Amino acid sequence: MIAKAVSFVAKSGTGKTTLLEKVIAELKLRGYRIGVIKHDAHRFDIDHPGKDSHRLTAAGADTMLISSPEKLAVVKKHAESPPIEELIATYFGDVDLILTEGFKKSGLPKIEVHRRERSATLLCRGEENDPSLLAVASDEPLQLDVPVLDLNNPAQVADFVEKAIIHATV
Repeated sequence: MIAKAVSFVAKSGTGKTTLLEKVIAELKLRGYRIGVIKHDAHRFDIDHPGKDSHRLTAAGADTMLISSPEKLAVVKKHAESPPIEELIATYFGDVDLILTEGFKKSGLPKIEVHRRERSATLLCRGEENDPSLLAVASDEPLQLDVPVLDLNNPAQVADFVEKAIIHATV
């Protein structure tokens, strides 16, 4: 298990990003430095035609970093997605907690987001039983072998993350 990291997983359209936004805001209020990794199963491009960074990448740069006084972005070409452990080790040494969205096949501890209208079944409990599931954030009561958190109570989800991951007392 990777220390200080938890992945929020769910079927597409369940509300992972919305919940994460609220949990991040709550944890920031508590003084934590938060890192986030979003898994995208599709191709994405943050580099846009017409921008110098895009021109440099299009010219053949394998790694292109753009930096300003506020932030930096790296565009790095690779043959396949690096392992989550490598991403964490390379980019997240300066944070207290890493929250990931997706990475449902990883060995990271997981909180599954469940919305009744989206699906009657869970990813981590059902056909497959994912041993790394820590809890489910749901909008309906469920009988499970892990805690069920209120999807509409981000403070409760943040409390759980704080205890289970940051302080590792669960």
